[in-house]
Amino acid sequence: MSVLRMDSVYGGYGGADILCGVSLEIGPGEIIAVIGPNGAGKSTAMKAVFGLAKVRQGSIHFMDKNITGLAADRVVQQGISYVPQVDNVFPSLSVEENLDMGAFLRKDDFSAQKRKIYELFPPLAERRTQSAGTLSGGQRQMVAMGRALMLDPKLLLLDEPTAGLSPRYMDQIFAIVRDINSLGISIMMVEQNARQALGLAHRGYVLATGANRFSDTGANLLANEEVARMFLGG
Repeated sequence: MSVLRMDSVYGGYGGADILCGVSLEIGPGEIIAVIGPNGAGKSTAMKAVFGLAKVRQGSIHFMDKNITGLAADRVVQQGISYVPQVDNVFPSLSVEENLDMGAFLRKDDFSAQKRKIYELFPPLAERRTQSAGTLSGGQRQMVAMGRALMLDPKLLLLDEPTAGLSPRYMDQIFAIVRDINSLGISIMMVEQNARQALGLAHRGYVLATGANRFSDTGANLLANEEVARMFLGG
């Protein structure tokens, strides 16, 4: 059974379609990377999954349940968490308060989940009382990812998790993505650092002008001369 399946999805935000028949699939415990040039529809595909972009045609299934067109709050309840590229922390709240906000749907004791997140992100444990807005870009990204994990999702959506980060923090974030995946969480990652993303991913999808262009294992896409020439800088 697939964790997520998009079948021939068309849609976007207004009258014109940004997605023109995008299809992809994520299996249990998989990391998939979605890459492509700017304007290819990568982030829109992710937002369509999370109910933030309109699906005009096609379908999206999560754990064999049709979630096409569900509002974002309903999507979260199914077991999907989303980390947007920007505005992804509450800057005036502390690290700990940000994590607590991520558990807003939980009615149980989530202290064990919080401890697990501090183990995943040691810098956050050291700064748990610090305002998120005073952290470095890499640390803020850790807060955003940690908050998304507070609901213990089955699928984590990451939109450009290394955008604007220094090489040091880029490497840290990619390592954390691998650690999160080792917990059994499937991950859909939209990423401009295509080589690193494909090196990490089990499988990848290359989008261009809102449609599928290539799909294969991450290793095979890295070895594909046409993909390298057109999308990986040679």
